[in-house]
Amino acid sequence: MDTIDLNTRNITDQAKNTEIAPKQKKEELLKIKKACKDFESIFAYYLLKTMRQTIPKGSTGLSNFSGKDTYTMIMDQKLADELANKGNGLGLQKMLYEQLTKNQIKEVPEEKIK
Repeated sequence: MDTIDLNTRNITDQAKNTEIAPKQKKEELLKIKKACKDFESIFAYYLLKTMRQTIPKGSTGLSNFSGKDTYTMIMDQKLADELANKGNGLGLQKMLYEQLTKNQIKEVPEEKIK
């Protein structure tokens, strides 16, 4: 029967020694970049949703409009997606990406990730 080594230091050393192919690293970095963009989109949606809740009910003339809440939700989601996908977005995705990849980015140049 094989023994299981629960020493975390040995596990991390083994993980460092395991070589990941550059193509796999590039794919992993692309997945991280997409996750950062998606996170920023969700954050922007909740930001818009929260800001919209500060508007008093009935202050706009369309408060009796049937389906207004659904329309507003869809519009906020699309606007949040556009904010996250244009240029650097709000800047949150860039900061998250840099923090999540600060050890990996040294091995794969940024130009190859795009």
